[in-house]
Amino acid sequence: MTTTLNSTHLVVKSGTSWTDAWQRCLAVAPEAFRDDRVLNLWNSAWQADGRVLPATSPVDGSPIAGPPRLDRDTAHRAVRASLDQHRAWRHIPLDERRARVAATLDALAQHRELLALLLVWEIGKPWRLAQADADRAIDGVRWYVDGIEPMVADRVPLDGPVSNIASWNYPLSVLVHAMLVQALAGNAVIAKTPTDGGVACLTLACALAAREGIPVTLVSGSGGELSEALVRAPEIGCVSFVGGRDTGAAVATAVADLGKRHVLEQEGLNTWGIWNYSDWDALKAVVPKLFDYGKQRCTAYPRFVVQRELFDEFLTAYLPAVRTLRVGHPLAVEKAEDPYPALDFGPVINAAKAKELHDQIAEAIARGAVPLHRASEADARFLPGQDTSAYVQPVTLLGPPPSSPLHHAEPFGPVDTIVLVDTEAELLAAMNASNGALVATLSTDDRATFDRLAPQIRAFKVGHGKPRSRGDRDELFGGFGASWRGAFVGGDLLVRAVTQGPAGERLPGNFPEYHLMP
Repeated sequence: MTTTLNSTHLVVKSGTSWTDAWQRCLAVAPEAFRDDRVLNLWNSAWQADGRVLPATSPVDGSPIAGPPRLDRDTAHRAVRASLDQHRAWRHIPLDERRARVAATLDALAQHRELLALLLVWEIGKPWRLAQADADRAIDGVRWYVDGIEPMVADRVPLDGPVSNIASWNYPLSVLVHAMLVQALAGNAVIAKTPTDGGVACLTLACALAAREGIPVTLVSGSGGELSEALVRAPEIGCVSFVGGRDTGAAVATAVADLGKRHVLEQEGLNTWGIWNYSDWDALKAVVPKLFDYGKQRCTAYPRFVVQRELFDEFLTAYLPAVRTLRVGHPLAVEKAEDPYPALDFGPVINAAKAKELHDQIAEAIARGAVPLHRASEADARFLPGQDTSAYVQPVTLLGPPPSSPLHHAEPFGPVDTIVLVDTEAELLAAMNASNGALVATLSTDDRATFDRLAPQIRAFKVGHGKPRSRGDRDELFGGFGASWRGAFVGGDLLVRAVTQGPAGERLPGNFPEYHLMP
């Protein structure tokens, strides 16, 4: 355990302790929570089954609710029960489905602050970003509720429920958002709680949805134990996956073998190129925003590819900006009634991930990377004596060696790497280092240069001097290369991905047999 040496006497904001949050969960959804555990939801009932594993908060290492992990046989029973729900739900009139989803959104909005507080404790999001996650889920699904009719015209639900397996970083705005749109389109939905965090937040959200009659199943378990049921089971109509490439590759192989509908969002090394550029004030303003949530998101930019002759000007803008980052305990305040602290990020997801990043940084430096910036824990906001083993202070490295994971893979933490290039060919090669990405940005003063180079960058979205994101509502989303498998999503494409159209329809996406852009 690492404890802070910061002597500032901060306290946890009044009413925001884990105990406070847990008691509120028991009061709001007593059917889904017990004094000592959360329950699984399957066969239209909350089940006190599964082996509950201990869990700790990345915020301070204190105990929180752990996932009640099911065995393989029980998972198969849950999937078969979901198919029964699906066969009934797919015949529910659209107006009634829309009314039930809208009522769920009203309930989520009513308990928005509790959902956000659970995100703080379970996955370490600062308050501002935790609220934003809840708001994006609610507002995003409302957009579909208001405009669903033309999206499902001449389309029907799938033959089986949609199985959702997602990473821990956006439980509401990615996972719950997708589940509610899938249900709106006429499908029963299954979700596996992420292994690393978010079980209480998802349990509360699913309890609110189940009360409105949404056919939702929520189960916990290891990927290896549950994959046979949640990916390969013949009852499953579609697999929706968000996560890393290693796990995603195994899922992709399974769904390809079975010919099953799928949406597999996988990571890539998203890059920001600097070429013949001079608007350094704009870059300086955006750098801190790129560290939101410690770059623990699939659209983070951990790599800058910089024209060598501009490197001095780049550093003049970049270093003062990165030194403004505010890191610490997301609920630590000077006085108990003070507002929530304004932070760029708190911990990474757990102490093991923090150690992995520290080890990768040390190894990269030992093999030749040059440390340009390393923030000090002494400058962070922590409680006296607090466990800080899940925290990583911002680091910037120049020239990570090819042998380092930081050279070719997304670190999923507050680590920037910089690669210098001398030619446009080197620029493109460095920006395409990971065989496909979700987003990229090229900062160049000349629009013609951007228009010429951007199509050669292997990212689904390429910004001109501005960051790109997953997007909301009608903005499409996908990936090139190994960063995406299956149907693209966003806007009406999300609905098309989980419904059936005319015979022989080819969905926009990245499939083994074809790649079709929207």
